[in-house]
Amino acid sequence: MLASREVISIDLPVPFDTAWVHLRRPELIRRWYGWDEPDLDEEIERVFLREAVVHRPESGMAMGWLRWHNHDTIEVRGAWTTKPRTTLVVRRLDHDLLASYDGVRDDADERWITWVQQLRFALAHHLGEDRTAFAMHGLDGDRPDRLLYRAGLHGARGVPLGGAVEIHRPDGSLLGGTLEYSSRFQFGVALTGGSLLVVQIVPPASHRPSGALSAFWSTYGLDDEALAAARERWSRWWRTPVRA
Repeated sequence: MLASREVISIDLPVPFDTAWVHLRRPELIRRWYGWDEPDLDEEIERVFLREAVVHRPESGMAMGWLRWHNHDTIEVRGAWTTKPRTTLVVRRLDHDLLASYDGVRDDADERWITWVQQLRFALAHHLGEDRTAFAMHGLDGDRPDRLLYRAGLHGARGVPLGGAVEIHRPDGSLLGGTLEYSSRFQFGVALTGGSLLVVQIVPPASHRPSGALSAFWSTYGLDDEALAAARERWSRWWRTPVRA
């Protein structure tokens, strides 16, 4: 068996059956996987229904696995303490076996971390709600720390988990929230109002010459008018020039 490693392990605050169905039903996968793009539904169908190999024990125990041809694996195990919870683990091949690894940052690892954190946020705070997700890919042309400054996100890196975050957007507006999670190359902020902002940082060693930044915003419960306003705010956030 090929050597693997743990990319992320996280506790989901729901029973096993609830977590598992969010890995099997396309309309529920859409609430955490990826972001709004024209081919998202087709991608979900391909990745989770056609390509994933599903394993469940015949005993009916609260556990299951999804495995792909590249040996990526999602392992899900239910448990009961004082409240039901489910542990989800993503495993991938050791970096020594991955020709695509640049020795610094693994892009597939970072995508899985983002998706799993979006799943946890959806189950913990918006169970039963549909999601609209905005994406900004690969903002570059400056060092990552200066990119964070341009986007008004530079203060988030020094905040402890659960701590207050203030985001000073380039258009002069102020957003508040709390730090939901933080890892080496990304962090998530639970914004006031109930949405999740995820920021991925690509260092210069992985994106020459100066690094890059990507951001993803998961929103819930917006009517058509609020959604149009959110889409405009998101677009304006990333196109507003700021002198760093």
